[in-house]
Amino acid sequence: MASKAVRRRPADKGSDKLMETTTTTPDSVTEPLLGNTAQGSKSEGYNEHTIRPDLWDGKTHQCLHWAHIVSDFIAQSAKRIVNAISQFGSLLARLFGCSCAPQSSQHGQTMLVNLSPLQEERLKFLRQRSNVPFDCYTVQHQDALKELWKLAYPDRQLPPLKSDLWKEMGWQNSDPSTDFRAGGFMSLENLIYFARNYPDSFHRLLYKADGERAEWEYPFAVAGVNISYTLAQTLVLQSGNRSSKARVCFAQLLEDDEMAFDNLFCVAFQMLDAQWLARRASYMEFNEVLKSTLVQLEQELTSEGISSVQNMPSFRMLKR
Repeated sequence: MASKAVRRRPADKGSDKLMETTTTTPDSVTEPLLGNTAQGSKSEGYNEHTIRPDLWDGKTHQCLHWAHIVSDFIAQSAKRIVNAISQFGSLLARLFGCSCAPQSSQHGQTMLVNLSPLQEERLKFLRQRSNVPFDCYTVQHQDALKELWKLAYPDRQLPPLKSDLWKEMGWQNSDPSTDFRAGGFMSLENLIYFARNYPDSFHRLLYKADGERAEWEYPFAVAGVNISYTLAQTLVLQSGNRSSKARVCFAQLLEDDEMAFDNLFCVAFQMLDAQWLARRASYMEFNEVLKSTLVQLEQELTSEGISSVQNMPSFRMLKR
């Protein structure tokens, strides 16, 4: 049974592939704050030689010296008190289970603080997964690609790893391995997870079964690779500890759901198709729709009361 994944491809060569998915200090004051008034003062007969010595006697100098010491002591004490309160607040947060709350850094960025060992372990594993490229010579990767075909077309014979039949799934070449690029092996794992856990939604998107479709449709498989890559850049903390609010919320989900990223991938794919239909988009608008999808995903992910992917409003669109 032939798939309807791509009804027509763009005519010009330049649009044969989806676009790659991507993410003064004023000068110092050099003039005196009050300007130079020496000449004006001298014109009134008032200069440095006319200052009365009794206005700057030894006692006055000593008083000012002690006042400076006392002022400096008060300032340092206040600073120590503020630091102590801050440390005490962090201790209370750890004791009462608020360790994953986002905090603002001095640069206005959000930081992930005091992650649990389980969250750290799962984030580390996700980073490792996202850094594995697809290798067409690795048996494990070949077998995974074959599994995806069997899940997509259970009643059809498995084609060779290089065949024009792969284009029916939405790969842009007869050799699917050339389409993974930055998505890597994890993007293939995401597609397999989608097919296994939400087969009804997977097949409806694969066959473009819902709504009034554009004449130039997005290729299903390559769209999945793009979604996986972009989602990894947004949520898998490749930049280290500094993080957005969405990344903080995502890290919290990992405490109870080891497959939170894969589930978010499925939600994001379903979101993208819904936006695609709502906007009546066509092939060349894919990146714009993908960007809009990620904005919606982040809004839902950071909403109050979201403790799992299953709590997100768009999760209801997924069908098993």
